[in-house]
Amino acid sequence: MSMVKRAATFAALAALALSAWAQQGTLDKIKASGAIAIGHPIAIPFAYIADGQHVGFAIDLCARVVDAIKAELNLPVLKVTYLPTSPSDRIPLLVAGTIDMECSSATNNAERQRQVAYTMTHFLAVSRFLTRKADNLTKLEDLKGKTVVSRASTPNLKQITELNAARNLGLNILAVSNLNEGLPMVESGRAAAFVQDDVMLAVQAANHANPDQWQISSEALSLPEPYGIMLRKDDPAFKKVVDAAMVATYKSGEAAKLYAKWFQSPIPPKGINLNMPPSAAISNLFTNPSDSPDPAAYK
Repeated sequence: MSMVKRAATFAALAALALSAWAQQGTLDKIKASGAIAIGHPIAIPFAYIADGQHVGFAIDLCARVVDAIKAELNLPVLKVTYLPTSPSDRIPLLVAGTIDMECSSATNNAERQRQVAYTMTHFLAVSRFLTRKADNLTKLEDLKGKTVVSRASTPNLKQITELNAARNLGLNILAVSNLNEGLPMVESGRAAAFVQDDVMLAVQAANHANPDQWQISSEALSLPEPYGIMLRKDDPAFKKVVDAAMVATYKSGEAAKLYAKWFQSPIPPKGINLNMPPSAAISNLFTNPSDSPDPAAYK
Protein backbone atom coordinates (compact mmCIF):
# COMPACT_ATOMS: atom_id res chain seq x y z
CA MET A 1 0.00 0.00 0.00
CA SER A 2 1.36 3.42 -0.95
CA MET A 3 2.02 6.02 1.73
CA VAL A 4 -0.84 8.15 0.37
CA LYS A 5 -3.32 5.27 0.45
CA ARG A 6 -2.09 4.23 3.91
CA ALA A 7 -2.61 7.75 5.26
CA ALA A 8 -6.06 7.93 3.68
CA THR A 9 -7.03 4.59 5.22
CA PHE A 10 -5.92 5.71 8.69
CA ALA A 11 -7.77 9.00 8.28
CA ALA A 12 -10.96 7.15 7.36
CA LEU A 13 -10.57 4.79 10.32
CA ALA A 14 -10.01 7.72 12.65
CA ALA A 15 -13.13 9.50 11.39
CA LEU A 16 -15.26 6.40 11.95
CA ALA A 17 -13.68 5.85 15.35
CA LEU A 18 -14.42 9.35 16.56
CA SER A 19 -18.12 8.73 16.00
CA ALA A 20 -17.99 5.29 17.60
CA TRP A 21 -16.10 6.41 20.71
CA ALA A 22 -18.56 9.23 21.24
CA GLN A 23 -21.09 6.47 21.95
CA GLN A 24 -18.90 3.86 23.65
CA GLY A 25 -15.95 4.24 25.98
CA THR A 26 -13.00 1.89 26.29
CA LEU A 27 -14.29 0.27 29.48
CA ASP A 28 -17.63 -0.46 27.78
CA LYS A 29 -15.80 -1.92 24.79
CA ILE A 30 -13.65 -4.15 26.99
CA LYS A 31 -16.60 -5.32 29.08
CA ALA A 32 -18.69 -6.18 26.01
CA SER A 33 -15.88 -8.10 24.30
CA GLY A 34 -14.19 -9.61 27.35
CA ALA A 35 -10.89 -8.67 25.75
CA ILE A 36 -8.30 -5.90 25.67
CA ALA A 37 -5.92 -5.18 22.79
CA ILE A 38 -2.44 -3.95 23.68
CA GLY A 39 -0.16 -2.60 20.99
CA HIS A 40 3.62 -2.41 21.18
CA PRO A 41 6.64 -2.19 18.89
CA ILE A 42 9.95 -3.95 19.51
CA ALA A 43 11.55 -1.59 22.03
CA ILE A 44 13.98 -3.26 24.44
CA PRO A 45 13.63 -3.21 27.45
CA PHE A 46 10.15 -1.66 27.39
CA ALA A 47 8.24 -4.07 25.16
CA TYR A 48 9.46 -6.89 22.93
CA ILE A 49 9.13 -10.62 22.31
CA ALA A 50 11.48 -13.14 23.93
CA ASP A 51 11.06 -16.90 23.81
CA GLY A 52 7.59 -16.40 22.32
CA GLN A 53 6.42 -14.19 25.18
CA HIS A 54 5.57 -10.48 25.23
CA VAL A 55 7.90 -9.03 27.85
CA GLY A 56 9.37 -5.77 29.07
CA PHE A 57 9.12 -3.01 31.65
CA ALA A 58 6.08 -1.38 30.01
CA ILE A 59 4.46 -4.78 29.43
CA ASP A 60 4.76 -5.55 33.15
CA LEU A 61 3.20 -2.18 34.01
CA CYS A 62 0.35 -2.81 31.59
CA ALA A 63 -0.23 -6.20 33.24
CA ARG A 64 -0.95 -4.32 36.48
CA VAL A 65 -3.37 -2.11 34.58
CA VAL A 66 -5.12 -5.18 33.15
CA ASP A 67 -5.57 -6.53 36.69
CA ALA A 68 -7.13 -3.20 37.72
CA ILE A 69 -9.50 -3.26 34.75
CA LYS A 70 -10.60 -6.79 35.64
CA ALA A 71 -11.37 -5.65 39.17
CA GLU A 72 -13.16 -2.51 37.98
CA LEU A 73 -15.39 -4.44 35.56
CA ASN A 74 -15.75 -7.52 37.78
CA LEU A 75 -14.31 -9.73 35.05
CA PRO A 76 -12.64 -12.87 36.44
CA VAL A 77 -11.11 -13.48 33.01
CA LEU A 78 -9.96 -10.87 30.51
CA LYS A 79 -8.37 -11.94 27.25
CA VAL A 80 -5.24 -9.95 26.38
CA THR A 81 -4.28 -9.65 22.72
CA TYR A 82 -0.95 -8.12 21.66
CA LEU A 83 -0.66 -6.38 18.31
CA PRO A 84 2.47 -4.97 16.63
CA THR A 85 2.75 -1.20 16.21
CA SER A 86 5.21 1.19 14.63
CA PRO A 87 5.88 4.92 15.11
CA SER A 88 3.80 5.67 12.02
CA ASP A 89 0.69 3.64 12.83
CA ARG A 90 0.40 3.41 16.61
CA ILE A 91 -1.68 6.57 17.07
CA PRO A 92 -4.09 5.78 14.18
CA LEU A 93 -4.52 2.23 15.51
CA LEU A 94 -5.29 3.61 18.98
CA VAL A 95 -7.75 6.22 17.73
CA ALA A 96 -9.47 3.67 15.51
CA GLY A 97 -10.00 1.28 18.45
CA THR A 98 -7.81 -1.49 17.02
CA ILE A 99 -5.71 -1.28 20.18
CA ASP A 100 -6.82 -0.01 23.60
CA MET A 101 -3.38 0.89 24.98
CA GLU A 102 0.06 1.32 23.45
CA CYS A 103 2.51 -0.10 25.96
CA SER A 104 6.09 0.77 25.13
CA SER A 105 8.23 3.91 25.12
CA ALA A 106 6.22 6.58 23.31
CA THR A 107 7.39 10.11 24.04
CA ASN A 108 4.76 12.16 25.84
CA ASN A 109 4.72 15.66 24.35
CA ALA A 110 2.23 18.47 23.86
CA GLU A 111 1.82 17.76 20.15
CA ARG A 112 0.84 14.13 20.70
CA GLN A 113 -1.48 15.04 23.56
CA ARG A 114 -3.65 16.78 20.97
CA GLN A 115 -4.34 13.32 19.52
CA VAL A 116 -4.03 10.88 22.43
CA ALA A 117 -3.82 10.76 26.22
CA TYR A 118 -1.03 9.39 28.38
CA THR A 119 -1.05 7.73 31.75
CA MET A 120 1.75 8.30 34.26
CA THR A 121 5.25 8.68 32.84
CA HIS A 122 7.28 5.51 33.42
CA PHE A 123 10.70 6.52 32.11
CA LEU A 124 12.73 9.68 31.54
CA ALA A 125 15.16 9.45 28.64
CA VAL A 126 18.05 11.89 28.35
CA SER A 127 20.22 12.56 25.32
CA ARG A 128 23.83 11.50 25.98
CA PHE A 129 26.74 10.15 23.95
CA LEU A 130 28.46 6.78 23.76
CA THR A 131 32.26 6.49 23.42
CA ARG A 132 35.00 3.94 23.80
CA LYS A 133 36.02 3.83 27.46
CA ALA A 134 39.69 3.92 26.48
CA ASP A 135 39.21 7.33 24.84
CA ASN A 136 38.16 8.91 28.18
CA LEU A 137 35.56 11.23 26.66
CA THR A 138 32.89 11.89 29.27
CA LYS A 139 31.84 15.54 28.82
CA LEU A 140 30.73 17.50 25.78
CA GLU A 141 33.83 19.70 25.93
CA ASP A 142 35.94 16.55 25.49
CA LEU A 143 34.53 16.21 21.98
CA LYS A 144 35.78 19.58 20.71
CA GLY A 145 36.86 19.38 17.07
CA LYS A 146 35.93 15.69 16.79
CA THR A 147 33.45 13.81 14.60
CA VAL A 148 30.21 12.64 16.18
CA VAL A 149 27.32 10.67 14.74
CA SER A 150 23.60 10.73 15.46
CA ARG A 151 20.46 9.38 13.86
CA ALA A 152 18.79 11.49 11.19
CA SER A 153 15.42 13.16 11.89
CA THR A 154 15.69 12.77 15.68
CA PRO A 155 15.68 15.30 18.54
CA ASN A 156 19.18 14.02 19.37
CA LEU A 157 20.61 15.25 16.07
CA LYS A 158 18.90 18.61 16.53
CA GLN A 159 20.22 18.93 20.09
CA ILE A 160 23.84 18.19 19.24
CA THR A 161 23.68 20.55 16.25
CA GLU A 162 22.38 23.37 18.45
CA LEU A 163 24.93 22.66 21.20
CA ASN A 164 27.71 22.64 18.63
CA ALA A 165 26.78 26.14 17.51
CA ALA A 166 26.05 27.49 21.01
CA ARG A 167 29.34 26.28 22.53
CA ASN A 168 31.50 26.72 19.43
CA LEU A 169 32.67 23.12 19.63
CA GLY A 170 33.72 22.71 16.01
CA LEU A 171 32.14 19.28 15.75
CA ASN A 172 31.84 17.38 12.49
CA ILE A 173 28.32 15.95 12.79
CA LEU A 174 27.33 12.94 10.70
CA ALA A 175 23.80 11.57 10.37
CA VAL A 176 22.89 7.91 9.92
CA SER A 177 19.48 6.53 9.00
CA ASN A 178 19.56 3.45 11.23
CA LEU A 179 20.08 3.20 14.99
CA ASN A 180 22.40 0.22 14.52
CA GLU A 181 24.86 2.22 12.39
CA GLY A 182 26.10 4.52 15.13
CA LEU A 183 28.10 2.23 17.40
CA PRO A 184 30.07 0.56 14.53
CA MET A 185 31.17 4.02 13.37
CA VAL A 186 32.60 4.74 16.82
CA GLU A 187 34.16 1.29 17.03
CA SER A 188 35.92 1.76 13.67
CA GLY A 189 37.16 5.25 14.57
CA ARG A 190 35.08 7.05 11.96
CA ALA A 191 33.40 8.92 14.82
CA ALA A 192 34.42 9.67 18.39
CA ALA A 193 30.91 9.53 19.84
CA PHE A 194 27.36 8.40 19.12
CA VAL A 195 24.60 10.76 20.32
CA GLN A 196 21.23 9.20 21.20
CA ASP A 197 18.76 8.63 24.06
CA ASP A 198 20.67 7.10 26.97
CA VAL A 199 18.52 3.96 27.17
CA MET A 200 19.05 3.23 23.47
CA LEU A 201 22.79 3.65 23.91
CA ALA A 202 22.71 1.27 26.87
CA VAL A 203 20.93 -1.37 24.75
CA GLN A 204 23.49 -0.94 21.95
CA ALA A 205 26.42 -1.29 24.34
CA ALA A 206 24.95 -4.26 26.23
CA ASN A 207 24.36 -6.16 22.99
CA HIS A 208 27.95 -5.67 21.83
CA ALA A 209 30.38 -8.59 21.97
CA ASN A 210 32.50 -6.59 24.43
CA PRO A 211 30.12 -4.35 26.40
CA ASP A 212 32.79 -3.32 28.93
CA GLN A 213 34.68 -1.28 26.35
CA TRP A 214 31.88 1.32 26.14
CA GLN A 215 30.84 4.20 28.36
CA ILE A 216 27.93 6.64 28.27
CA SER A 217 28.64 10.30 28.97
CA SER A 218 28.16 11.65 32.46
CA GLU A 219 26.89 14.89 30.94
CA ALA A 220 23.28 15.10 29.74
CA LEU A 221 22.67 16.93 26.49
CA SER A 222 18.94 17.52 27.03
CA LEU A 223 16.17 17.83 29.56
CA PRO A 224 14.39 14.56 30.50
CA GLU A 225 12.07 13.22 27.82
CA PRO A 226 9.01 11.52 29.38
CA TYR A 227 8.00 8.11 28.02
CA GLY A 228 4.47 6.92 28.66
CA ILE A 229 1.69 4.47 27.82
CA MET A 230 -0.75 5.93 25.30
CA LEU A 231 -4.53 5.82 25.71
CA ARG A 232 -7.41 7.17 23.66
CA LYS A 233 -8.13 10.82 24.20
CA ASP A 234 -11.35 12.12 25.78
CA ASP A 235 -12.07 8.92 27.72
CA PRO A 236 -11.72 10.08 31.34
CA ALA A 237 -13.34 6.96 32.83
CA PHE A 238 -10.72 4.67 31.31
CA LYS A 239 -7.83 7.01 32.07
CA LYS A 240 -8.98 7.21 35.70
CA VAL A 241 -8.72 3.42 36.10
CA VAL A 242 -5.36 3.25 34.31
CA ASP A 243 -3.91 6.18 36.25
CA ALA A 244 -5.02 4.70 39.57
CA ALA A 245 -3.38 1.38 38.72
CA MET A 246 -0.14 3.08 37.75
CA VAL A 247 -0.06 5.27 40.86
CA ALA A 248 -0.71 2.25 43.07
CA THR A 249 2.15 0.38 41.38
CA TYR A 250 4.48 3.32 41.91
CA LYS A 251 3.48 4.08 45.50
CA SER A 252 3.74 0.44 46.58
CA GLY A 253 7.37 0.31 45.50
CA GLU A 254 6.62 -2.31 42.86
CA ALA A 255 7.57 0.01 39.97
CA ALA A 256 11.06 0.43 41.46
CA LYS A 257 11.40 -3.36 41.66
CA LEU A 258 10.27 -3.71 38.05
CA TYR A 259 12.78 -1.05 37.05
CA ALA A 260 15.57 -3.04 38.72
CA LYS A 261 14.37 -6.17 36.93
CA TRP A 262 14.58 -4.61 33.46
CA PHE A 263 17.35 -2.04 33.76
CA GLN A 264 19.75 -3.47 36.35
CA SER A 265 19.49 -7.25 35.89
CA PRO A 266 20.03 -9.78 33.09
CA ILE A 267 17.04 -9.75 30.73
CA PRO A 268 15.81 -12.28 28.20
CA PRO A 269 16.57 -13.71 25.77
CA LYS A 270 20.36 -13.17 25.84
CA GLY A 271 20.80 -12.23 29.49
CA ILE A 272 22.18 -8.77 28.71
CA ASN A 273 22.30 -6.22 31.53
CA LEU A 274 21.76 -2.53 30.74
CA ASN A 275 23.36 -1.49 34.04
CA MET A 276 21.21 1.66 34.29
CA PRO A 277 20.59 2.67 37.91
CA PRO A 278 17.57 4.95 38.25
CA SER A 279 18.42 8.63 38.01
CA ALA A 280 17.29 10.99 40.76
CA ALA A 281 14.55 12.19 38.40
CA ILE A 282 13.24 8.65 37.84
CA SER A 283 13.29 7.86 41.56
CA ASN A 284 11.37 11.06 42.18
CA LEU A 285 8.92 10.09 39.43
CA PHE A 286 8.04 6.86 41.23
CA THR A 287 7.43 8.86 44.40
CA ASN A 288 5.53 11.67 42.69
CA PRO A 289 3.79 10.24 39.58
CA SER A 290 3.02 12.65 36.76
CA ASP A 291 1.54 12.52 33.26
CA SER A 292 2.98 15.91 32.28
CA PRO A 293 4.38 16.27 28.74
CA ASP A 294 6.65 19.11 29.91
CA PRO A 295 10.31 18.02 30.35
CA ALA A 296 10.83 20.86 32.83
CA ALA A 297 8.32 19.20 35.18
CA TYR A 298 10.82 16.36 35.79
CA LYS A 299 13.99 18.38 36.50
